[in-house]
Amino acid sequence: FLIIFIKSKLMDNILITGVGSYLPDKIILNDSLPSELNTSDEWIRKRTGITQRHIVSENELTSTMAIEASKKALINANLNSKEIDLVILATTTPDNTFPATAVKVQSELNMKTGPAFDIQAVCAGFIYALKVASSILQTSNLNKAIVIGSESFSKILDWNDRSTSVLFGDGAGAVILEKYKDYNNWGLLSSNFYSDGNFSNILYTDNGPGTDSKVGKVRMNGKEVFKHAVDKLSSCLIDVIKDANLSIEDINYLIPHQANNRIIDSLSKKLNFPKDKIINTVDIHANTSAASIPLAFSHAVENKIIKNGDIIAMNAIGGGLSWGASVIKFGKPN
Repeated sequence: FLIIFIKSKLMDNILITGVGSYLPDKIILNDSLPSELNTSDEWIRKRTGITQRHIVSENELTSTMAIEASKKALINANLNSKEIDLVILATTTPDNTFPATAVKVQSELNMKTGPAFDIQAVCAGFIYALKVASSILQTSNLNKAIVIGSESFSKILDWNDRSTSVLFGDGAGAVILEKYKDYNNWGLLSSNFYSDGNFSNILYTDNGPGTDSKVGKVRMNGKEVFKHAVDKLSSCLIDVIKDANLSIEDINYLIPHQANNRIIDSLSKKLNFPKDKIINTVDIHANTSAASIPLAFSHAVENKIIKNGDIIAMNAIGGGLSWGASVIKFGKPN
């Protein structure tokens, strides 16, 4: 018998080595929302947990916030911008229809030539971008990437619609990805993403370039979104943890999409996951779509809640419907 052993190429480990965030200076408290909305601080807190939201100024763009978050992430990772090979920006509120907002980040930070592009999966955008960036690094000669979630969502809100306008805010978060060999069980351990266009009509924007020249406004069937959110967020999280050969007890912290407290609380109950191990910034950030997970991530690292070596799970769902989850071991061995 001739026995042939073929040694397969081991995949490189994609580590998350830095985080950063940016929030606009302007803050709108619940009591400061337009009176036409016929709402109150008590009503919003009870139903969502939100107390305030950051809103871009007239001169701030999605790229403005993305650039500032990226600068902080680079400092946190102790890197120079010229070391970055790849920029992926998750956003549903780009500066322009084209070019990609990511190329503005690349230019402003004086990065060397390399791929820079946007991903549009709304609130699930950061999970999508993380998986795509990891795959590119593993299958190319590129070594370092910035993955950003940045949204100026206030620009597509109908401020006469109480069901949506009270929920969202603006901001940006960024993470640094680095490719390493021989760092087994560190970095991105597993990731998944899904879409089902049969539910595209329960969360969307009307108008836009495909219909007329008006900017589309957010429309949402809240009850339907809630029903799908809890089921899909829990199922994709269970699957991604299993794919990482871990149990839910191994997870140090969960960073869910920061939609509202009702979804987060329901997710905690369904998974029997302790609330004190869930990173929750809904009260101070509101729902910042693709920026919500990296913003909450950065907040937790800055406040020394999440530390080097912690195992973090992340999951999100947004329009599409699009959803997914990731599990990482944060940082790198000392």
